[in-house]
This record gives sequence, C-alpha cells and structure tokens, in this order.
Amino acid sequence: MSKVRIVAESLKNMPWEDKPEGLDAVIWRSSKNPIINWNPIPVGARAFNSAVVPFEGEFAGVFRIDYKNGRPHLHAGRSEDGLEWEIAHEPIEWLDEKGNDAKPGYAYDPRVVKIEDTYYIQWCTDFHGPTIGLGLTRDFKNFTRLENLFVPYNRNGVLFPRKINGRYVMLNRPSDTGHTPFGDIFLSQSPDLKFWGMHRHVMSKGELGWWEGTKIGGGPAPIETPEGWLLFYHGVSNTCNGFVYSMGAAILDLENPDRVLYRTRDYLLTPEKEYETTGFVPNVVFPCATLHDAETGRIAIYYGAADTYTALAYTQVEELVDYIKYNSQV
Repeated sequence: MSKVRIVAESLKNMPWEDKPEGLDAVIWRSSKNPIINWNPIPVGARAFNSAVVPFEGEFAGVFRIDYKNGRPHLHAGRSEDGLEWEIAHEPIEWLDEKGNDAKPGYAYDPRVVKIEDTYYIQWCTDFHGPTIGLGLTRDFKNFTRLENLFVPYNRNGVLFPRKINGRYVMLNRPSDTGHTPFGDIFLSQSPDLKFWGMHRHVMSKGELGWWEGTKIGGGPAPIETPEGWLLFYHGVSNTCNGFVYSMGAAILDLENPDRVLYRTRDYLLTPEKEYETTGFVPNVVFPCATLHDAETGRIAIYYGAADTYTALAYTQVEELVDYIKYNSQV
C-alpha cells in the first residue's frame, strides 16, 4: 500500500468507526445510520444532501430541509461530535452585500468549503430555472448571498478548497429541467467569484460503468493529496424501476484539475440498506460533505439516503487511493 496523506489540518475529534472485521470493501457505513431521521424539525419533513465542516472545535452544517409543503430551504446546524445535530428551526436569513433581503425562492443540495478564513456555501437555487447560488459566512450566524454563478440550467456546484493557479475553481454540471441526458461534469474558473470562464470538460457520464450511465455530478469539496485531488461524486443509472444513485470517486490532477488521472470503474457505495432503498425517493446515495484528518488519513463521508435521511460512511485515504488506482477505468 502506498503512503498517501491528506493535505489538511488534523481533525482528531471527527466521527469515526474502524472497518468491521472481514469486510471486503474500502468504504463502510456507520453503525449509527441514519444519523438524521424523518421530521428533524417542526417545519421540515426531511434533512438530506447536506454539508458539514469543522468549526470552533466542533462542527457546523448547512442542511437541506424539505418542508412539509414540498419546498426545500437551507437551515444552519451545530454539533459537538458530528453525529447528534441541533438544526435551527428557522431558515438561513440571507442578506446581499448591501444588507438587503436576498432569500432564495428555493435552495437545495448545499456544499460548504472553507477557503482561507471564509466559509463558502454553494447550492442549487432558482433563477428562471435551476442554477448555482453562492454565499458566505464566517460565523454560521450571519450569511451573505453573493451573485449566482451561472445562467440556467446548472446544478452540483462544488468549489475547490483553495485557489489553483491564482483562480477560484468550481466543478459544475450543466443541466436541464429534467434528469439531464447530457449530465457530464465541467470545470469553471474565476478571479473573484463573480466572473466565471475558462470552462473545461472534466469527465463524461457512463464510460465503462452503467451505474453512472444517465448522469454524474460532483459531491463534496475535493480533498487534496500529493496523488491529486480526491473527488467523490454521484452517478445515476436508469433502470426499469427508476433511477438509482450511487457513489464513485476520481483523482484529478493538482494543477490542472480538468484532467482525470484515475476514476473508479465500479461504484464504491450503492443503495443496499433499508434507509437507502426506501424513503421519499427510493434508491439514492448522494455524497455532499466530508470530514478528514491529515494525521490518520481518516475520511468521514456524509451522504443523503433515499432523499429522506442523512447518513455517514467511512474510509481511509491510503486504502481508497490504492483501490481507485488499481480499479481505474481511465
């Protein structure tokens, strides 16, 4: 096994469980799943596809809460251990840079990434159709909404955790109003988080894996390693009984992240447990956030299950990177 390390700070208090004895897999589920169940707050029916980051020695989150009227909104949350969450009963109050109300019509599938001293939130928002919204916070109490990133239609905006060659870099998936028959991952760059260009194609749906034959989309913020950027992503297949969302991974070049070095041929996690196969939308595993510790190489992956629950899985960076390289379809 090669020596692979995570380029990040130590996070010794992150949630963790050792791999169950005898398990022949590089990713394993938490025994505490699902960590967030139905009806997490009075107004909300479900909390899933949400983002988690370390914050002030504990953990903060931005949660997709689907209301009982069906519309999704973003709520802030806090946790001491990354497992038990207190989610605010009121949605995030977004103000623009001039202090005016900037509440989105709807908001779902957030990602959060810390760049320098600022936490940037990306989500799917309403702008004459779905596109990628962007906001920031420094304390998870006050939230500033910035300009939307792209014209419709676009989903799955994922910022890298640092500038690359002096520019902010974001993965995204041009989309439509349905289930995206052209669902490939692209990369866009910006000098200031306002003006985006230098668009590049990263990778296509399908390739050798039918499990990702309908569309793919970026998951959590990529994790930096000397081997490249470790990217978890979701892939979707269209079966005779509907869509199935599974999780794969790729390694992107550090300085040119539109270049895929390795990419899993097989899925890493697919709906198998009852909380993944049965819910508001059956058969969904949708990764949105990771916690990771540079010292031990541990990674905790937060994922939405069946568009209903929040669940957690674990992996170890050395074992995972070796597996991706050995089983790569590139």
